Amino acid sequence: MTDPNTMPSSQGNAAQQFQPTGAPVQQQTPMPQPMPSTPPQGGGKKPIWKKWWFWVIIVVVVIAIAASAGGSKDKKESATETKPSSSTSQSAGTAEKNQSEEQKAEEEKQEAAEEKTLETEQNANEQQTESTDANVPAEYRNALRQAETYSDMMHLSKQGIYDQLTSEYGGQFPAEAAQYAIDNLKADYNKNALEQAKTYRDTMAMSDAAVKDQLMSEYGGQFTESEAQYAIDHLND
Repeated sequence: MTDPNTMPSSQGNAAQQFQPTGAPVQQQTPMPQPMPSTPPQGGGKKPIWKKWWFWVIIVVVVIAIAASAGGSKDKKESATETKPSSSTSQSAGTAEKNQSEEQKAEEEKQEAAEEKTLETEQNANEQQTESTDANVPAEYRNALRQAETYSDMMHLSKQGIYDQLTSEYGGQFPAEAAQYAIDNLKADYNKNALEQAKTYRDTMAMSDAAVKDQLMSEYGGQFTESEAQYAIDHLND
């Protein structure tokens, strides 16, 4: 038996194969075949500008260039600002130096003026002394020189020098000449009392009280009480 399901198909095929004479034969147009896909050249790699790290590098480079340009500008501005400051500091130092030199010159000028004034006064005093000495009797001048020796060499008191000048065993000067010598003698009687006190203590082994009495005695130093006390106070200096 023939399968009824296959019969129409066979009949159709027979109908397609059998064509009447003189009728055109219809040719079936072949279906286009899909072209095989060609893989992209370069092994399928993306262009470099499509890589994410490429743009990261670009951004970093741009930032670095901008920072470098900004730093150079700041450095230039800083140098520009520092230059006037240095100039100002130099000007201030020059002004201070000039002021110091002017002050020093002024001080030297003042010192020179003071020295000149002092020299003038000394010359005037010397001239006055010479003029005065010319009018002083020779005996008076001799009494003064002898009084200086008694003070410097023997460390006598004022009264002791006067007595020595007028003594018949001493200078034998008149009272007026001796008084002139005392009035014009430049002596430190405190120092003379101290020198005598040292002599009493060292050569005679006297106590401080005995030394003071001897300094004030009319038969001893004939110093005043204040002069004798000065000697005791400074005896151990």
